[in-house]
Amino acid sequence: MASSTFAADAPCKEDLIFLRGDWGNAQFAVDVADTPDQRSRGLMFVDDMPTMTGMLFVYEREQTVSFWMKNTLIPLDMVFADGAGVVQRVHENAIPGDLTGIPGGANIQFVLEINGGMADRLGIGVGSEMRHPAIPDEVAVWSCAS
Repeated sequence: MASSTFAADAPCKEDLIFLRGDWGNAQFAVDVADTPDQRSRGLMFVDDMPTMTGMLFVYEREQTVSFWMKNTLIPLDMVFADGAGVVQRVHENAIPGDLTGIPGGANIQFVLEINGGMADRLGIGVGSEMRHPAIPDEVAVWSCAS
């Protein structure tokens, strides 16, 4: 179920990401992976992740990204967003341990990994919007400054 307990103007925090869409809104507690080492490790070897938590992968610029599930022990949904924080693709229920590449597409700068099935349960899909301090206010569709 989507969380509607936060105000639309709740302050941005590094360890929280907000999402909204015609489905409602939600917030996730996140760890941020914004260095090459952090991004390459991701959620490998994590055997349990609490509901409404995840990891936000932050890239320096929009680019083509692809993920895999090597050494990942839990099913994940991957939410791929552009530099403005607009979701461009959702890959649901990535299979633990699968080495098949999961393409996010071109012009992706942010990837949110959450528990498998959560995107569908909440309704997160293409066009949903993200709000986080890593998304520059000058380009964000839902900025921290608003």
